[in-house]
Amino acid sequence: MAINGYTDKLSVEPGSTIQFMVNCEGHETYQASIVQLIHGDTNPQGPGLKTKPVNTGINQEYKGREQKIYSGSYIMVPDQPLFRKLQSFSLQAMIWPTTPDKGVQGLLTKWSEAGKAGYGLFIDENGCLALWIGDGKGKVYKISTEKKLEEKIWFFAGASYDASSGAVEVFQKPLIGRTNGRYALPYSLERMAAHVKTTVNAKPDTDHDTPFLMAGYLQHASAGKHIAGGLYNGKIDRPRMADRALTLQEMEQCIEEPFEDLLAVWDFAKNIGPNGIETPSRIWDASRNELHGEAVNLPARAMTGYNWTSHEQNFIHAPEQYGAIHFHDDDLSDARWEADFEWTVPDGLKSGVYAAHVKAGEDEDYITFFVRPAKGATANKIALLIPTASYLAYANTRFQDIPLAQLMFGRAPVIQQEDLYLMEHKEFGLSTYDVHSDGSGVCYSSSLRPVLNMRPKYRHNLSPSLWQFNADLHLVDWMTEKGYSFDVITDHDLHAEGVELLNPYNVVLTGSHPEYYSGSMLDAIEDYQQLGGRLMYMGANGFYWIIQFNPENPNMIEVRKQFGSNAWKAQPGELHLSFSGEQGGLWRNRGRAPQKIAGTGFIAEGFDVSSYYRRNPDSFDPRVSWIFEGIGDDELIGNFGLVGGGAAGLELDIYDLELGTPPETLILASSEGHTDVYMQVVEELFFNVPGMGGYENPRVRADMVYYPTPNGGAVFSVSSIAYCGSLSHNRYDNNISRLTENVLNKFMSDEPLPWQLP
Repeated sequence: MAINGYTDKLSVEPGSTIQFMVNCEGHETYQASIVQLIHGDTNPQGPGLKTKPVNTGINQEYKGREQKIYSGSYIMVPDQPLFRKLQSFSLQAMIWPTTPDKGVQGLLTKWSEAGKAGYGLFIDENGCLALWIGDGKGKVYKISTEKKLEEKIWFFAGASYDASSGAVEVFQKPLIGRTNGRYALPYSLERMAAHVKTTVNAKPDTDHDTPFLMAGYLQHASAGKHIAGGLYNGKIDRPRMADRALTLQEMEQCIEEPFEDLLAVWDFAKNIGPNGIETPSRIWDASRNELHGEAVNLPARAMTGYNWTSHEQNFIHAPEQYGAIHFHDDDLSDARWEADFEWTVPDGLKSGVYAAHVKAGEDEDYITFFVRPAKGATANKIALLIPTASYLAYANTRFQDIPLAQLMFGRAPVIQQEDLYLMEHKEFGLSTYDVHSDGSGVCYSSSLRPVLNMRPKYRHNLSPSLWQFNADLHLVDWMTEKGYSFDVITDHDLHAEGVELLNPYNVVLTGSHPEYYSGSMLDAIEDYQQLGGRLMYMGANGFYWIIQFNPENPNMIEVRKQFGSNAWKAQPGELHLSFSGEQGGLWRNRGRAPQKIAGTGFIAEGFDVSSYYRRNPDSFDPRVSWIFEGIGDDELIGNFGLVGGGAAGLELDIYDLELGTPPETLILASSEGHTDVYMQVVEELFFNVPGMGGYENPRVRADMVYYPTPNGGAVFSVSSIAYCGSLSHNRYDNNISRLTENVLNKFMSDEPLPWQLP
């Protein structure tokens, strides 16, 4: 794991340039080459790793260098003359700390740790509010309230300094509302309140280029980069700054009615949702000085503020109640590495899955990317839609850290070297299945960092075999082996271009787990179906979570989780996506259940052995019997495979008319014999009762379905994540391979399908 990297984009077309950022530790040089990825599963029962070299000028030796990741979110306001000439000042904000005892944390600071110079409002090493003043000559004053801040309680935090007298005041006042944070009795409020007055015999040294930071302070500057330290966990709402010493009463007034002569009035409710569609990282200063800032590493926005009443759940409708940002010391949106080399994709290169294979000694990495066809240039009838949004949702998952993982999986999780590395290197960022160091859920994920589980050879700890990326390579390998000509397109492309991306193709195949979808992506799939497109849904638990891409940088996605199979739950009032203002959670809770698109939707999961399908009477209907040509009437379908030993496993989908399965749908086959590790998903349960496991519950199954759509289209759904792992069995000669080939051959053909809607 001494070498790793990432690209500046996941999808690239011929004629465009892609950049590669590489971290190489302990090696003076490394080799890089471009390869096409075909099969990434190293299971000895399968065909093994398959790559194909690409002859290109970047295949050469490069100088190795270490590139570090600095995770943690904060706001940076560039140095300004107003900050440098400041003498007297006041700093204030509403704060909601989540780890007040973790050590020193910056709140509002112009502080240079290297020079011990400047000033700032901090949480000190004892968990108390403190004002720091450093003269840059070795003298530092730290005036503390000596009253511990409590976690998840809103506090008014403020401090003032009068340069003429050296007078300092520090204010700490808890606020218990009807909705926010923990409850505290009146005597507790008195215990947490403080008002400290003193004088200091020093003036802060402000004549340096240190930026003004919120939620941290400047640790040091390196190669033109500002490295923040003392990163804060918690919310900040309505930070204010004055160039004079304000009284407590004046500061409290400024929370709701800022004075016109304030130095800065930062408004965190601005620039989110539809109104901030182009620049969600910009932090708005409403004062006449326009001291705007930049949010670094994407702290969580559209968060309930200190004054949230619960009457409104959408920040768009009550922005004044969503003036908080939640910062985390492990947020990461962009590793911000420098590019080591770049490649202009040549015209004529086959669309597919590719990687820069970087190797230093025995260490290696595959930096994955996807080559789509040039716009308007495809000659293929088949498209494979790669679920890159889902890859981001699972990027660098740490399921091995879940205390109940062994019970959930029915076994001890399998730990890979990548998992161990991530456990030791938290700076590589989290997935949307993790929680931050303060226990809050991770709602953003980015590809602008090494994603260690989006590479060949990786075997996911969540699965008996593979999950997401390498599971999708099972399908890439099968289509390649069978000689199909196909294009690779991605979720990122679909979100940006809509149905126009799909229209040239007779058939579109999904990956094994297209779980995370934006509204634009759903619209495109549905429009494609209505126009006569043919869809092969090659997995399960698809079209499930609502996501949105960052409008400023589509390498990042957002999800807010609630009401489904959650690794965490959005807090009250915080279910709406900050990128768009739309309600997050499950698509089925917004009337767009996956059954309406695929004919089936998520019913059960179990990270255990996989099972098989048995044919249903519908499979003998003359309108669809061609699907089973070459397959016996009583033949078990898929009782083999690289994922859990069968084609029906991990996560399963089911036919459900009430949730939108089209009434024309035929249930061709259903799985059976799942173990009790397989349970119905929580959104399906009204009560927890005995008999909900696979041995006893008939709803724990995968339904393979088929139905026609308007204008000569159709949908075929396998409804199991494990399905594609069975395609290569017996050198690709098996009933799963045969069945899939029967469907794909019909769907890609220009000839009408045997069954058409009138």
